Amino acid sequence: MAVVEVERSEHVALVRLNRPEARNALDPEMVIALGETWDSLRGDDDIRVCVLNGSPCSSFCAGFDLATFVPLLTGSPPADRWGERIATDPTAAAARATLRHADLGKPLIAAVNGHAIAGGLELMLAADLRVVADTARLATGAVNVGLIPTMGGTARLALQVHRAFAAELLLTGAPVTASQALEAGLINRVVPAGDVLDVAMELALVIAANAPLAVRAARDIVRSATELGETELLSLERDRGHELERTLDAVEGPRAYLERRPARFLGR
Repeated sequence: MAVVEVERSEHVALVRLNRPEARNALDPEMVIALGETWDSLRGDDDIRVCVLNGSPCSSFCAGFDLATFVPLLTGSPPADRWGERIATDPTAAAARATLRHADLGKPLIAAVNGHAIAGGLELMLAADLRVVADTARLATGAVNVGLIPTMGGTARLALQVHRAFAAELLLTGAPVTASQALEAGLINRVVPAGDVLDVAMELALVIAANAPLAVRAARDIVRSATELGETELLSLERDRGHELERTLDAVEGPRAYLERRPARFLGR
């Protein structure tokens, strides 16, 4: 049984964390598998949107499996072949799995069907859209054990929500509810736990049906907003808009609208 499962359909890839017996915690095998999955999907032009989900249990992802990672981080001999593969730099392997450095290059939707704790919250923060179960709790947890989130969690929280809410999550380590996260603008939807994946997949299919080059351009501009000033961002918007005007999809879209038929976007 694979610890990371991938299903592809209609330009959408569903990626599922599959260690329900361990609350989908990230052990070395899953870290390697997840990093390889992102690399594969990044280069797959047929996939326009990715959805990340956890196998049914209490947690979407309970973070990194400390029982397997702490020994590696403290120099103990690896316990298995997965540990051997990342023993020289477990932090780099974890960063690859959580998309800390390498952007996926296409929309990622987190379908958070249970608690997102520590590294699990960092995975959610790497996503562009977040659909969260009404029963879920979100927590960084790190300061409670003398650490801070270093797989993008500290920086992304500071960038993505107002300072007071980020400070509460980071300084207390205490969990917040899905409704609190929604009110703070950290997530997009709160739905019953049994509906999380369906709602996330509906969003994915809507996005996947749109012109992929336009989706990519819009996503790039949104993600650049934290780095660029208004003048630079407006220039980027203008430049990317002009690029899109010269694409085949920009011809197909208006034509399909006038002909009252679904557009057939090719990404060209």
